[in-house]
Amino acid sequence: MQIQYRDFSFGVTQGVVTSTAGGQLLTAQTGLLPYPNSMAEPFLHWAATQPNRTWLARRDASGGWQRLSYGDALAQARAIGQFMLNLGLSADRPVLIASENSLEHALIGLGAMLVGVPQVPTSPAYSLMSQDFSKLRHVMDTVTPGLVYASDARYAKALLATVQRGCTVVVNDTAGFDVSLRALAFAEALQTTATPAVDAATALLGPDTIVKFLFTSGSTKLPKAVINTHRMWCANQQQMAQSMPAIAEQPPVLVDWLPWNHTFGGNHNFGLVMFHGGTLYINDGKPVPALVSETIRNLREISPTLYFDVPVGFELLANAMQSDAELRNSLFANCRMCFYAGAALAQPVWDRLFAAQEMAIGRRIVMGTGLGMTESAPFGIFVTSTKVKAGDLGLPTPGLQLKLVPMGDKTEVRYKGPNITPGYWRNAQATADAFDAEGFFCTGDAVAWIDADDPHQGLRFDGRVAEDFKLSTGTFVSVGPLRAKIVAACAPYVQDAVITGLNKREVGALLVPTPRIRQLCNLPDDAPLQQVLQSAQVQAHFQSVVNALSEAATGSSSRVAFAHLMHEPPSIDKGEITDKGSINQAAVLKHREALVDGMHGGVLAFTIRPSQK
Repeated sequence: MQIQYRDFSFGVTQGVVTSTAGGQLLTAQTGLLPYPNSMAEPFLHWAATQPNRTWLARRDASGGWQRLSYGDALAQARAIGQFMLNLGLSADRPVLIASENSLEHALIGLGAMLVGVPQVPTSPAYSLMSQDFSKLRHVMDTVTPGLVYASDARYAKALLATVQRGCTVVVNDTAGFDVSLRALAFAEALQTTATPAVDAATALLGPDTIVKFLFTSGSTKLPKAVINTHRMWCANQQQMAQSMPAIAEQPPVLVDWLPWNHTFGGNHNFGLVMFHGGTLYINDGKPVPALVSETIRNLREISPTLYFDVPVGFELLANAMQSDAELRNSLFANCRMCFYAGAALAQPVWDRLFAAQEMAIGRRIVMGTGLGMTESAPFGIFVTSTKVKAGDLGLPTPGLQLKLVPMGDKTEVRYKGPNITPGYWRNAQATADAFDAEGFFCTGDAVAWIDADDPHQGLRFDGRVAEDFKLSTGTFVSVGPLRAKIVAACAPYVQDAVITGLNKREVGALLVPTPRIRQLCNLPDDAPLQQVLQSAQVQAHFQSVVNALSEAATGSSSRVAFAHLMHEPPSIDKGEITDKGSINQAAVLKHREALVDGMHGGVLAFTIRPSQK
């Protein structure tokens, strides 16, 4: 029986391959259409033509939706923009936003954009989870902000430790902030009277004007400030519209939790709504068991036209929808496309999503995915058909050139196009190192053809070039595919796997458990995680998983000889985990060297090895 999908068209289905001295070039057969000079242009258009349409909404303390229209947002942002002009803010003294997604966060960012002041959305974890505030201090030192915004007193300790003298602090409520910070209330900024200087500053915006500094997640090094220009953001939104035509066919409606300090939430999704005059419902839920109930509550009430999430978020929703008809009917009533990014989506999760869609609407909904990064604004490569499988990427978006460069046993993909960053702020060496001699950005991502005989199917992900390593036997280990295989085999009890074995005889895996692992044993809910992981039931389950992986292995490079469940969670201060929740392989290996050596040396307790036959 032929599988039926809700109507969806793909904007790029043909690729063009040419040869160059440095490797193969791959481009979309479709050319890039004109795009605005600045992101202010589409917002001003919607504020003029649809002033009463809701731009953003967020639940207030009573649980109702507090809405912000395009017209009201423009009026308030102009006042904030004048406030920033009065402070003399500039690219050398931008506005740093330390808080989570909110209406105030959006207005600060919009006000800055209107007057040409870069915004620096910063991970709340740098303030709320960090113990030493080292990453927040690094961000402050790198961009030297003239204004810092935070929502409430939860951020007081971090700001007191990091804000430099002469920097203005704006908060929603000044209660709980040290008097030495001289914090101003957000309402005071809103009371500023806008003058023609705001319009004059908006008129000066151009493609090269810096709109944001977005910081990379960092690995073993401190995060870098990626310069985001209006050209990057505008070109990328046009590229998205051409690759995914459905997003431009009606004003999009999003229910979204993804943080604006990250390019997926802040550029891809937030920009999509602004570019096409849509509505974004800020979702204060998160893809963790303790907070997903808020996401479910919101999705039962608001039916999105597009739904974006990371794999673990889709997994939690897929599990909930098996018994929650109201959730699946609302989520899929108007949805034209689901889209995941950030990590691989396990096939069992994919199958449960399709089953829920068929129960709700009698058809499947296209699952989009691809490849991008902060430096590409972020959209770069997108799937080209409904026949997508886990790991498939597809073809480049219009206007983006890909260079496929052989790197040992791998092929690195490199980018050149209007959506690519000009470099890193105040870091000339990192900028020089990031581009090759032909001006292509070196991503470090490895790709391979889905079908070498049919380039129109495009590319699939093949791990990270720098993550791969050799065993002491000289055998090459391809980390990306092996990690995806391990995580799929361990689902839904493992979030990620860190592959070990550099210069050792065999491959190992440090497994990062999910909260659902507690379901495997009969211990109380408040039992220590270490006790759960060492219980006979959990150990027996993973013994069977490791045995199955060993039996399916084709050689030493794909055989997991050691596995260990980590009871100490990855540390954000050490760079082991990003604010997206993804695991940084290099940082974990650096900081857990003793754990790895103990596992491979046979002295680490509760190390699981394949059973001997």
